[in-house]
Amino acid sequence: MKKLKLGLLALSVLAVAACKKSSDNAQVAAPQIQVGKLISNTAPLAAGSYKGTFQAGQTYTVNGNITVNAGDTLLIQKGVTINMAKGANFFVNGILVSLGTSDAPTTITYPGPANNPRVKTHGAISTAATDSAYAGGWGGIYCSVTCPKLIIKWTHIDFGGAALAAAPFPAPTLAKAGSQYLIFFENPNGLLVLEDSWMYGSPDDATRFYGGAMNIMRNTLEKLGGVGGDGLNAKGSSYGNMAYNIIIGGATNGTKTASDNTTSTECQFTMYNNTYVNDGFRNTGVYGARSGSIEVENASRVSAYNNLIVDCDFGLRIAGGPGGAKVYLADTLYNTSGYILHTSYGYNFYYGDNAAMVNQFVPTSVAQPVVTHPQSTDIPNMKALLGPTYTFGFIYDLSSTLVGANNPKFVNFPLPQTQTQWIQQSSIDSFDFHLGAGSPAIGKGTTTAFTPITTGIPIDANFGASEITAPGADMGCYQTNGTGNHH
Repeated sequence: MKKLKLGLLALSVLAVAACKKSSDNAQVAAPQIQVGKLISNTAPLAAGSYKGTFQAGQTYTVNGNITVNAGDTLLIQKGVTINMAKGANFFVNGILVSLGTSDAPTTITYPGPANNPRVKTHGAISTAATDSAYAGGWGGIYCSVTCPKLIIKWTHIDFGGAALAAAPFPAPTLAKAGSQYLIFFENPNGLLVLEDSWMYGSPDDATRFYGGAMNIMRNTLEKLGGVGGDGLNAKGSSYGNMAYNIIIGGATNGTKTASDNTTSTECQFTMYNNTYVNDGFRNTGVYGARSGSIEVENASRVSAYNNLIVDCDFGLRIAGGPGGAKVYLADTLYNTSGYILHTSYGYNFYYGDNAAMVNQFVPTSVAQPVVTHPQSTDIPNMKALLGPTYTFGFIYDLSSTLVGANNPKFVNFPLPQTQTQWIQQSSIDSFDFHLGAGSPAIGKGTTTAFTPITTGIPIDANFGASEITAPGADMGCYQTNGTGNHH
């Protein structure tokens, strides 16, 4: 055990132990810590300012907005369930930490009235008009420019996204009235860790980031966005890693970067070993103006490798120019400084069940210019299939060759799918997206073509990332050696 000092915070931490993985990849949970006083659950919590600790295994009812003041810490121990009232939020000016564990996750949810329960609904009924996952129950976790850390581990974040009634922080803030995010973060000097967690249901972007160092790893995202919205949407000067996540049934992009609303550094992320399934089909905007898996735009930079993209509306989309009043051009040039010197990508795996999808494995300039180059390291080898004379952005037709080809052989997920399935199958259910024996995605990734970002991301069992998982040799979020996503 060792004592942990939290800078200027006058807090006493009772126990800290490093979280390590044994050689057989077993998850070893750190002993639970307590910050300040235990918060009682004997009565519903009214709107107001809170600090201290939500006690392990207890259920709390929250009737209004919970505010964490600058300099304060609110800690949620393992196994806590927090039932949020309609539209209630966390407004975080200090530190918020949720320390669920694999055997006792934390849950933040909106249970809803008895005659309209917020239960996880699956399968063919998952449409924006009929599924309560897209309605917005409680609000979200909104972190201001004074929030130094948001740490979320092994936590279910379900049925959020109710619109903000008013801006939660003084101007200037990019959190506006009407915002509908599950997680919002805007401190360019802050740290956000989201790992081994679940997000289920949102009417718009599940996340919106405008600054800070971030490690977003090994999460499961389901049913995000009603008729639009992204899963992990990084903007501003935010930077870090998005890896080993599975994103199924997202309305638009699974992961996205854009250097919007920043005058400092560009938005820069590694995106690797993610699994994208059935993304992009609920977006009611202009076809081709957004992606269905990975989107890179507005002067942002990414390293995108080892991703498994199955039945998504579009493949990796590198935006190439103006679109309406907005300039979408991604930064693909070499730079002399930064976490990522230039956008690069390869070793990504594509599977599609109809002509429209496979003819957008390398996205074309349907609605806006794109500059995605076909890669010889991808599966399928799009560079060879399109030939040496192909110019990025041009329309092509490889449907006779690619529809239904390169089945990734999931342990339990039927392919091919029908159109109804890829549009409406938006949750994991009882399916298993691990790679089965003989999968063509096994061993086809790269572990050397890029390096995850480590700057500004401390490794700490409680107040940092548990680990920055290195790139895996198998494409997608599940690795045959037991690393990667543990859900």
